[in-house]
Amino acid sequence: MVEGLITQRSNHPAKKTADRLARKITGKGATLVARIDHAAAAAKVGLELRSTEVLIFGNPNVGTHLMQQEQLIGLELPAKVLVWEDDKNVTWLSYQDMEWLANQYGITSAVRPTVEKLSALLKLVVDEAAGKDD
Repeated sequence: MVEGLITQRSNHPAKKTADRLARKITGKGATLVARIDHAAAAAKVGLELRSTEVLIFGNPNVGTHLMQQEQLIGLELPAKVLVWEDDKNVTWLSYQDMEWLANQYGITSAVRPTVEKLSALLKLVVDEAAGKDD
């Protein structure tokens, strides 16, 4: 395990998990900024990589409050979730623990409700994407 990361197992194959996550993100009012398919990029240069995709998303009504207090946290925003497949064909979702991240950047209690809101959103969309079919 990597400090500051949360990893959760998915009940679905990687592509389906990533598609579900994209729907959950936009369904909660966040903007899906990008989907980066690392495996597809690797294939273009003749390399193999198990399914590995990053979904980047955010909401300026949330992230801006954190950057107003510590602008450097902008390096970590918008939020990202990595959907990846291990060597046993198990799909996982990994993302930064926003509480841990806020502590690393010295985010104080004034915007802790924003950190809690972002943490709750990340957990919710990951849980829904990884869970049983709708």
